[in-house]
Amino acid sequence: MKIAIFSDCYLDLTGGIVTAINADKAELERRGHTVYVFSSAYPRSKAEKNKLRRKHIYPVKSCRLIGRGMSPIAVRPGVVAKNLEKSCPELKNFDIFYVHYEAGCSIAGLKLAKKYNIPSVQVMHGREDVGEEQIVPVGLRTLVAAALNLFHSWYVPHKVKVKRDNYLATTIARAKMWTLMVNHANFADLVLTPSEHFREKLIHYGVTKPIISLHHGIKDEILATEIKPKEFKDGDVLEIIWHSRVSGEKRILPFLKALNKVTRPYHVNIYGDGPDYLKSIEYAKLHRLNVTFHGTTDMQTIWRALKRAHLDVLVSYNFDTFGMTLVEAAAMGAPVLIADPDLKEILAPKGFILSKDETPSSMAEAIEQIFDHPEIISKMSIAQLESRGSKGISSKINKLEEIFNSLLEKRKCDTIKK
Repeated sequence: MKIAIFSDCYLDLTGGIVTAINADKAELERRGHTVYVFSSAYPRSKAEKNKLRRKHIYPVKSCRLIGRGMSPIAVRPGVVAKNLEKSCPELKNFDIFYVHYEAGCSIAGLKLAKKYNIPSVQVMHGREDVGEEQIVPVGLRTLVAAALNLFHSWYVPHKVKVKRDNYLATTIARAKMWTLMVNHANFADLVLTPSEHFREKLIHYGVTKPIISLHHGIKDEILATEIKPKEFKDGDVLEIIWHSRVSGEKRILPFLKALNKVTRPYHVNIYGDGPDYLKSIEYAKLHRLNVTFHGTTDMQTIWRALKRAHLDVLVSYNFDTFGMTLVEAAAMGAPVLIADPDLKEILAPKGFILSKDETPSSMAEAIEQIFDHPEIISKMSIAQLESRGSKGISSKINKLEEIFNSLLEKRKCDTIKK
C-alpha cells in the first residue's frame, strides 16, 4: 500500500503523537508499504528539506511568525492542499490517507482524500478542550475557541453542535472545542482512538462514523530486551522518573507540590521540556526538592533511566486519552503513579498506584504508601512485565492493515456499484 500520513504534530516536536507516528511508519515500511509524512514545520534550508524527502517526510507550507504553544502551524488548508498537489502530484495515486490531529495540515489531508476518492482514517489523539484551556489565558478562552471553531467550519462541515453541559463540555469554550473535534472526526471515513474511554466520549458528543479503539505500540525489539523486575527495600531512596511534557496539562506543578509533602527519601529525574519548565525549576529550588531536570533528552537515555527507576509518573487528570509514557513504563517493567482512573485501561491491572484523587495531598499519600509497603514495587513491576506482550507495534499494525484493507475493499465495492 501507499500510505500518506498528515499531521500538525510531528516535525519540530516531541511527545506521544510523534512517537506513535514514528512507530507506525517504521513498522509499516518494514512490511513493505510506502509511507509519506506531511507535516507543518518551522522554516528549513533546501538541504534539510532534501534530507527529509529521502525519508519521505515533507514539511508543508507553515506560518513563520506564530505558533500554537510550541508547535509550528500550517497555513490555510486550501493553500496547503494546492502546494501539495503541485509539489507531490503522485498523492492522487495513494491508497490511504492516515490523518492525525485537527489543524491546517490535517484538514488539507481530509479535503484531498475526498477530492481523490481515497479512503481516510482520522486518529483522534487528545482532549483539545482541555488543551486549549492550558494554552490560552482565562479571559480569552471563549474567544479563541470560537475563532478556532469558526476557522475549522470554513473547511469542515459542522453538522453537530455540542452544547454546554455538566459532563465534559462544562464551559462555552469546551463545548466549542468538542464541536470542532466531533465534526472533524465525522469528516473522515473511519475514526481511530487510542483508548476505549475516549472512544465512548466522542460517541457521546456525536461521532457517527465507524470508530475503533486501537492502542499505540512501541518497537518489538524493545520488548524483546530482557528486563528484571524492580526491587525496592526498606531504607532505599525511591527513584522516580518523569518523562512527559513539562506542562500544565500534564500537571507538573501539582506533582512537585506532592513531592513537597513526601517525608521519606526520594529522588526524581525529570526528562522533557515544556511551557512550565522554568517555573518548575524555580519551585523545586524554592522548596529544596530532590529533583534533577534534564530537559529534552534522547530516547535511549530515557530507556536506561526507566530501567533504573522504581516508579514512573503520569499524573494528568481528565486530559490524556492514552499516554505513550505508560507503554514505555510497561516495556521496562516500571510501576506507574496515576491520578486519573481512565488511564487504568492502558496499564496492567496490578501495575500501578492510583491516588485517591488528583490533589497533591493524595499523590503524596500514594508515594508514602510505597515506603510503608516496599514489596509492592516488585509486585507491580512483575505485573507490568507480564503485560509487555500486548504493547508491541506489530500487534497494532496487524489490526491497522486489516482496517486499511477493509476500507480499500469497500471503495472497490462502491466503485463497482456505481
